[in-house]
Amino acid sequence: MTRTSERTGIAEAVGELARRGFQPRFGQLRDDLPTHALWDRLRELGTELWLDTGSTDDAAGLWTRELTALTTNNTLLNREVQKGTYDGVVAEAARLLAGFGLTAGERVQEVAFLLNALHGLKLVERFDAFVSVELHTALAHDADAAVAYARRYHAVCPERFLVKIPLTPAGLLATRRLADEGVPVNHTLGFSARQNYVVARIGRPAFVNVFMGRLGVFVADNGLGDGSYVGERATLASQAAVRELRKTRDLPTRQIGASFRAGEQVRDLAGMDVMTLPPKVARQFLDLGLAPAQVTDRTGAAYEPPLADGVDPRAIGLNTLWDIPDRLIACVDALERQNLDAFTADDVMTFFAGHGCGDLFPRWTEEQIAAGAAEGKIPRLATWSASLAAGEIGLDALMNLAGLLSFTADQHAMDDRIAGLMGSDLD
Repeated sequence: MTRTSERTGIAEAVGELARRGFQPRFGQLRDDLPTHALWDRLRELGTELWLDTGSTDDAAGLWTRELTALTTNNTLLNREVQKGTYDGVVAEAARLLAGFGLTAGERVQEVAFLLNALHGLKLVERFDAFVSVELHTALAHDADAAVAYARRYHAVCPERFLVKIPLTPAGLLATRRLADEGVPVNHTLGFSARQNYVVARIGRPAFVNVFMGRLGVFVADNGLGDGSYVGERATLASQAAVRELRKTRDLPTRQIGASFRAGEQVRDLAGMDVMTLPPKVARQFLDLGLAPAQVTDRTGAAYEPPLADGVDPRAIGLNTLWDIPDRLIACVDALERQNLDAFTADDVMTFFAGHGCGDLFPRWTEEQIAAGAAEGKIPRLATWSASLAAGEIGLDALMNLAGLLSFTADQHAMDDRIAGLMGSDLD
């Protein structure tokens, strides 16, 4: 058996196991759902509403006919795996994969794919929702592997699965290939208007994101201000850029507001393309007691984040969250003239650096990666202030690194549990 045919056999076997017993009712559930006037008002303003959860219990308490999708990630799925929800599935998958000659790491990666697909199908079946399923973090820097696994997700449920691809140079190239094939991509881990401008033009995904809540926490935790309106300003700047690209270049990309922290943010961002809301935030918004008429389009709002005395926003790179400089536009213009099908991730970084935009895709050192992993989701400014002030890295790029490393830690925790159940040694 050739390696290609073996991989095909694995994909078919795992896909069949994921879909076993899957009984969707596409388009048959919505008319029986309740409705809510505030969600209906947001839909009138053009905002699609998703829930940012993989928990059926949390979603069920809020699900109405105005809601259309659920977003999962490695952190959310890891919570379900750690509960023991899928222990039996892991054991069955271990038996299924035993005959394919995979390494321990490859078996674990296949099971992680299976659990993501299986959990996504449970959500589709229960809610008839579109569901964002996430690639294993080991694929973040491997465009070919990311494309292969994304195709497999799409094959499992082409009617409802959206595939999350993280923002990396390899992820950008993978997204472009998948978009050309008609695979809907939710390009994740974005933090700025300029990142999403690049992704929308080069990758052309169905969706891009701004993880707004983490931006506010970065400002607050580092004593730069109270964190208010930082994420909102970045999100609306990205929304404006994406909307203009849809209008002038006929690109398909829509903007997601992600990482909401408070119900007031839903009101303050009404009218944007998509909101993915943690259940807690969705309830907070409903508990504000607003009348539908009080919810108005805010996509033209000019939010100004309050900063502490003496804070220079450019010294910490806050401008990278909402500015799209002419130099970057010229860089993307030039990049579009290249044979991107022949580009590697390294070529992408080299190209941006050569056009004066290297802070968008820095070449992270091993020491920087180790520091980012130790700090978690929210970087400590003291570690990075010199590089930010010198323009060597963008704050958006730093937040992207922190986010990817955080998801990787959760992925490792899930992998360790899978390996333990399978009796595998990943060391």
